Amino acid sequence: MHTGAGLLCVVLAAALASAGCLSAIFPDPVAPTPEITAAPSPVPTTNSPVATVRASDMALEPADMPADYILKERSDLTYRETEQVLRDLGWRDGYQVTYYRMNKAKDDLTGFRQVIGIYARENMNLVYNVKKDAVVAGTGSGETIYELPCPNLGEHTYAFRKPTADPFSSTYTIIFTKKNVYEELTMGGTTTDYETLKALARSAADKIH
Repeated sequence: MHTGAGLLCVVLAAALASAGCLSAIFPDPVAPTPEITAAPSPVPTTNSPVATVRASDMALEPADMPADYILKERSDLTYRETEQVLRDLGWRDGYQVTYYRMNKAKDDLTGFRQVIGIYARENMNLVYNVKKDAVVAGTGSGETIYELPCPNLGEHTYAFRKPTADPFSSTYTIIFTKKNVYEELTMGGTTTDYETLKALARSAADKIH
């Protein structure tokens, strides 16, 4: 009986030794280390809170206008010709451009004007209020202006129609602020088109960057 037990011990020892040798020859496979992908670095934004181009670069070009409009004038606006209240609000740069359309055969003369002003960013609410108040105050006794719907072009947008002495004619104006820029676009004459004016205003807003 002792002999059988001893023999079992010898067999078990041999089996264990054999397993040890096999594990030494064929070690357990090592699990691969998972590959770590670094998170992409955040891309810094370039959306500046103020305009990064000059006022003259925001002016509508002939290519931006309907084909039948002709450039009449474009010019910088100077500090001396700017109202004192606007100087006090941090006026820094300005530009204006004027186009017209003429059809002598139809006695048609229509004009378009864009005025651009760059101000101190922190004063844009005041600039808008001053300009809008001037529009309302500019209507004389018996004159009426009619506010019109218009897509938002920036932080502030206001559009209106002002009838003229000719009952079949009106002047349309859109004013808006975006970043530190104030713009005023006006169309008047014998053949006006508010939809065209809105499209031009959207093009003007897109030039502010």
